[in-house]
Amino acid sequence: MAAKLRKGDKVVVLAGKDKGKQGEIQSVDPKANKAVVDGVNVAIRHTRQSQSNQGGRQPKAMPIDLSNLSVMDKNGKATRVGFRMEGDKKVRFAKTTGDVI
Repeated sequence: MAAKLRKGDKVVVLAGKDKGKQGEIQSVDPKANKAVVDGVNVAIRHTRQSQSNQGGRQPKAMPIDLSNLSVMDKNGKATRVGFRMEGDKKVRFAKTTGDVI
C-alpha cells in the first residue's frame, strides 16, 4: 500500500495530549505504524554525559501513531490524502483542495 504520510510532510495531530499541534515528520516507521514529529509527544530523557553531549534531562520527540496524524493543505487545515495518476506518475493530492502534495 502506498504511503499517505512521508518524511518532511507538514502534519496536524488529530487526537491525544497534543491534539491541534502542528509539526513536520522527522521519520516514519511503516511496520510499527508510527511517526516521529518534531515538537509533538515530547518526553524528558535522562542522558549520561559524554564527549559529544553535556548530558542531563533532555527533551526527545517520541513516536506517535499514524492514525492520529493528518496532512495539512495549503490553507493550514487537516485534509485526507488521495492518489491519482498525472501522466505516468502516481501523485498524492489533498482531498479538500485537490492540489498535489
